[in-house]
Amino acid sequence: MRHSTGRGLFAVALCLDLGLAASAVMAENRIDGQRPFAPELAAYGDMKVGVRTLDLVNPDQIDVVAVDPSSEKPETLPTYDRELTIEVWYPAADNAEGDTTIQTYLRDGQTEIEIAGSAHRDAEPAAGTYPLVLVSHGWPGNRYLMSHLGENLASKGYVVASIDHNESTYRTFQVSDNYFATFGSTLVNRPLDQLFVLDQIAQMSGDDSSFLNGLVDASTTGLIGYSMGGYGALVTAGGGVSEAGVNLPFGASHGLLDIHSAGSDTHDALPDDRIKTIVTLGPWGRNWNMWDAEGLSGVSVPALMIAGSMDEVSGYENGVRQIWKETTGVDRALLTFNSAGHNAGAPMPVPSEALEPGVSGSDHYLDAVWDTTRMNNISQHFITAWLDWHLKDDTDKEAFLDLVPVANEGVWAANDDGTFKPEHTYWKGFDKGWGRGLRMEWLKAGE
Repeated sequence: MRHSTGRGLFAVALCLDLGLAASAVMAENRIDGQRPFAPELAAYGDMKVGVRTLDLVNPDQIDVVAVDPSSEKPETLPTYDRELTIEVWYPAADNAEGDTTIQTYLRDGQTEIEIAGSAHRDAEPAAGTYPLVLVSHGWPGNRYLMSHLGENLASKGYVVASIDHNESTYRTFQVSDNYFATFGSTLVNRPLDQLFVLDQIAQMSGDDSSFLNGLVDASTTGLIGYSMGGYGALVTAGGGVSEAGVNLPFGASHGLLDIHSAGSDTHDALPDDRIKTIVTLGPWGRNWNMWDAEGLSGVSVPALMIAGSMDEVSGYENGVRQIWKETTGVDRALLTFNSAGHNAGAPMPVPSEALEPGVSGSDHYLDAVWDTTRMNNISQHFITAWLDWHLKDDTDKEAFLDLVPVANEGVWAANDDGTFKPEHTYWKGFDKGWGRGLRMEWLKAGE
């Protein structure tokens, strides 16, 4: 790592240059920002990035929203063809070109916005085969909420498939007169959506007519979930739902969530050995007893968990931290943003339109203490290290995760030439003082 002073001056100068450039494009909502003193692995990789949209249909699925909770459970459950839109970021050819903007919606589901990044629409894929990463948003959310992470990982040699979960997006989570019907749908469908998309991507990897043909290795997959996406990731990875979760008053009616209950045949068959690891950001559910310790002990792959210590949605001590303690079957790490809330490290930077008078939803992207882009950079850094280690067998990346638990307690000891002395214990990849407010804790399988 370079010495802090030189790197810092360069970063500040770069920031000033970018700030002057940004003033000429007032309306751009950039998702690819890099703050001065961002940790080392947050930087984009060497590969160009492409992005494409896929429209998938999972036929004959239970229509959870159509099941009337106030009547008897029907003998035959209603079904429908479940539509899922997927955004795929992927390594692109060196000469990649194409539109780098994306049209989407704010949290209110009504305000149309444009976001801009580094990915080129419909660019020619790069040569080679790359691990797959699935990304699953919150309730509500959409496939672009973590777009900063999608294209960042693609630049480092991953194919990233981010899912629009129907009945859980900004545009579809209020499709029923029964407001929480779509919440019940979310509980039932998250794991099913994640595995369906995995199957579809795997098929496309062997389809001569698909741009994914030969590009993606679906047998080596990571699953990233934020909030309700984190709930889904834990269930998919083996965390069986409790009886309290099945009977949640505002959850899926008539026991429809029982298919994911701990010990059921359907849940026992759910984990997929193609998924090698999960990353959860503010995973929802433990604060509502969606699992108990026995159910969470079924999680079967290594897990990186990221949370704010003041998460007002998923809880911290009784929520994310409790999940971390109870996933006893695997090695797992917990990265904590001290004093941050539910948005720690996940959403893209707040679009400028959300800050205009009369528009609601800016709190969907913001944190009361932390800068969103800084949190994004920290997530990019640690998720890169984690996935490189678990999906690419890059054991050198372990050093970015094997840290003194509290960054502020690390010792900075550098020589004049920027090399470090033996007593140096400050967090690898961070400049002096720039890990403050962060904790990284580990528990091993069996602990």
